[in-house]
Amino acid sequence: MKIITKLALVSSMAISANAMAMQAMDDASLSAATGQDGINIGIGISKIEIGKVFVHDNDGLATTSLGGTSTAGAIVIQGNGIAGDTLENHGIIIGANYDNAGAYLLPSRNLADLQIDTDANGGNAFINIAAQVSGLDIKIGQIGVVASGDLPAAGATSIRRGGSSTSTVNPILSGLSLKTGPMSANIQLGAAPQGAMIQLSATMVGGLEIKNLGILDNSTKTATRAAGEIFVESIKVADANSLDLTLNQKISVIGEEGANKGYIRMISTSGAHDTYVKGVHLGSRNAASIGDVEVQGMQTYFSPAAGVYMPGAVITISGH
Repeated sequence: MKIITKLALVSSMAISANAMAMQAMDDASLSAATGQDGINIGIGISKIEIGKVFVHDNDGLATTSLGGTSTAGAIVIQGNGIAGDTLENHGIIIGANYDNAGAYLLPSRNLADLQIDTDANGGNAFINIAAQVSGLDIKIGQIGVVASGDLPAAGATSIRRGGSSTSTVNPILSGLSLKTGPMSANIQLGAAPQGAMIQLSATMVGGLEIKNLGILDNSTKTATRAAGEIFVESIKVADANSLDLTLNQKISVIGEEGANKGYIRMISTSGAHDTYVKGVHLGSRNAASIGDVEVQGMQTYFSPAAGVYMPGAVITISGH
């Protein structure tokens, strides 16, 4: 399925729209508008709630031996339906991470701060967007798959498509939550002399923590037996022998060249990591834990040439 590609395309469209709106302004124009060179933007949002998210695969899976029917399906993120739970009716809730007396918030207490500048770069101009993001507390509800609904017909009263009302949602993940420390990224549109459209170079204070992760197996579900679940209480990721997590990544969108229709490339050189997995439950979240799992100093490598090993990883994402 082309799920991740479609998400990237939506993001690219949003970035492109903003770029077209901003590229006509140079620093002189920005100065006239704001009284200073460049623009500073503070995003003062304390919480974002999303009801449902659908990512539609319009042509489905064509391989009949794997059960494919070439019928549109969708990944859906929706509320968990648990009465009284924060995620009962919301698929995603994003808020600031207020842990440790606000130690993971930006000094401005904004959700994000942006500094936008343009530069002539010897005639090969670009926009530079320096972004600082506060520590986040992200809660995600049930993630499942469902048959896509019909596209809105002419004269429809909304743009909603959603899932088919006659289709059952098959859960894949029962939910999870993530807590992050503050992060920073630098985005360049135009010439991008930094060598990539997005460059992450920061330290996430307090590392990354994923909590209450449940992976479901609906193939074992019957009328009297619940779906099997692998439930993990907590996963913590940090630099080797550290509490914090270093972020060194470059994200580029590679255009069409010959038979290659283009893709997204992510290069990570963040170093070795420690991972601590707490409370692994097999069968259901109420089953006894098999204990904790700890991995120290894991380092991945990629090969720019045969026999050459560079610390890090290269990930590419493209459509079929």
